[in-house]
Amino acid sequence: MWNTPTKAQLDAIPKLYSTEDVPIPDKVIHLHFFIGGCDWYISEFDGDDLFWGFAILNNDHEMAEWGYISFRELQGIKINGWVEIDCDLNWEIKKASEVERIVQCRNGIF
Repeated sequence: MWNTPTKAQLDAIPKLYSTEDVPIPDKVIHLHFFIGGCDWYISEFDGDDLFWGFAILNNDHEMAEWGYISFRELQGIKINGWVEIDCDLNWEIKKASEVERIVQCRNGIF
């Protein structure tokens, strides 16, 4: 993985299930991973391997959804043996309702 999140970034993400009562549009997106037409927006973390967030795969906005994402699996994705998932260094923490790619998706927040 290029630009692996720092321990401080990971520690700042709320624990799994701790934001269950927060409406989807108000979920805070702490990290953004991407490669090609795939994006993963991270809202919660178990502190070990499991994220909860929103995934858009292959620019498929119709099938994009909220769910569990394995950090280890993200770290292991490679295309042609060398292109790896990247963590967005310029990501600014914001609500899901402020992330254009999530809002564009049928299953995003509305």
